[in-house]
Amino acid sequence: MSIILQSTVGGFSAQFIRKLPLVEQAMREHGLEPSEFVISKDYAGTATIPLMGPFFYSYSVFFGEESFTVTEPNDMVFLDYFFKRVLAVDEPELPRRPGLMARLFGWMSQAV
Repeated sequence: MSIILQSTVGGFSAQFIRKLPLVEQAMREHGLEPSEFVISKDYAGTATIPLMGPFFYSYSVFFGEESFTVTEPNDMVFLDYFFKRVLAVDEPELPRRPGLMARLFGWMSQAV
């Protein structure tokens, strides 16, 4: 089975539909089951100029009890983002370097 697609704005582009099986294959290779995912596409906002549609879409991804939403200008930009998220499943987390404020407060809290 494949990812379940839902849209309130007329569906997904033909290019998106053609590339989706490649993403689903990558998901299987990374231990994810595509049939457990639902992708929903909606307008991200209202059109600000009459007779023109919105410039961005809101893509919500649901899987199990989890979900996330991103705003992208078109289906292919979203699919690229989603594909990178799928590939990131196996990447180890890199240690985070403290931010500027944390370093500053750490420095200021040291005894003189």
